Amino acid sequence: MSLALKQTAASPVPGKKSGEIDPAAIRKDFPVLDRKFGGKPIVYLDNPATTQKPRAVIEAITRFYETTNANVHRGAYRLAEEATAAYEGAREKVRAFLNAATVEEIIFTRGTTESLNLVAYAWGRANVKSGDEILLTEMEHHSNLVPWQILAKEKGAALKHIPLDPDGVLDLAVAGKLISDRTRLVSVTQVSNVLGTINPVKDIARLAHDAGALICVDGAQSAPHMAVDVRDLDCDFFALSGHKMCAPTGIGALYVRKSVLEKMPPFHGGGDMIRQVFLDHATWNDLPWKFEAGTPDIAGAIGLGAAIDYLRGIGLDRIREHEKTLTAYALRKLGEIPGITLYGPPDPSRRGGVVSFNVDGVHAHDLATIVDRECAVAIRAGHHCAQPLMERLKVAATARAGFYVYNMEADVDRLAEGILKAKEIFKT
Repeated sequence: MSLALKQTAASPVPGKKSGEIDPAAIRKDFPVLDRKFGGKPIVYLDNPATTQKPRAVIEAITRFYETTNANVHRGAYRLAEEATAAYEGAREKVRAFLNAATVEEIIFTRGTTESLNLVAYAWGRANVKSGDEILLTEMEHHSNLVPWQILAKEKGAALKHIPLDPDGVLDLAVAGKLISDRTRLVSVTQVSNVLGTINPVKDIARLAHDAGALICVDGAQSAPHMAVDVRDLDCDFFALSGHKMCAPTGIGALYVRKSVLEKMPPFHGGGDMIRQVFLDHATWNDLPWKFEAGTPDIAGAIGLGAAIDYLRGIGLDRIREHEKTLTAYALRKLGEIPGITLYGPPDPSRRGGVVSFNVDGVHAHDLATIVDRECAVAIRAGHHCAQPLMERLKVAATARAGFYVYNMEADVDRLAEGILKAKEIFKT
């Protein structure tokens, strides 16, 4: 059964909302979007891979290096005290952004991939044993597949996967049957980076907890685009990447419920995660620093804090409404192109701002090259670090457009123009 959605009729576009954002004005906050290729301003639609950075974030990082650069936590001089205050202030911003109960539940990492590996190694190695089960889904990014594969092989545990229906939506009836008293963890993406599907994490968390299991959420594609409340979701772990939400690359965060985190052994050993070190043993620092060995990415954390300020200034609910409207427009506009296949739920309210597609007779990589060369439109092409999902879709690759605060309907129009040029070149 194919998950492909063939758009043969126009999808409804939601009406305009009060307080809607102005993407044309927001675009001016992002210096890189001033660039032109072939005399055309670039249209950047590779946001699921990484987002562009506003001046507010760039300036916050520059200001740190120009005025405050020092290592954190152990310096007794003023520069170090200022750097520590800025770094820990960024942690508080992440806490508030996710509505975590305390800053002790927020660990800075390099991003979602490292966060999920931290859970697999620190929590998984201590809690998963032979015969246990880990429940994933068929739509997961490799970052939420490979760490669990490694853990399962090491421990003799089994992996199970929640299947998808033809629209790319998780089958919760099957999920309820797959969860058992042998399930130790359910790990699921909140928003698919390929299908755009928004998964019912709160419902899945209830199923997991009823069976005595924990739930881990890959929030790489959700935290930048919608309001996230980890207490309302009732998740035990939640991972995010800064570079997908206007912050620098190489910085991210992991939320862990405090009652779970207190029982976890450390992930990395070294400086700053210790309390005392002897020749033959050591004791560990308080939370969350127990999980932050070595000199952290201080400027990155400050940049993440600035990005959170920027996004909250716009409003996450407004960002969500903007992307919902833009996604509906894209599904309609692209769906009018002959020979195009769109993947994922047809209802824009059930998906994030991601539209993956293929065009008959044009390979996804050729398509991406042509829309860039002819129309200065940047889209992604490939398996999107989701090879098992590509196999489920029965394709080798897809093209993918992903929207953010600085995208508008004119960007979709330019993409459609590029697709038509590709069809003309390949005579399809």
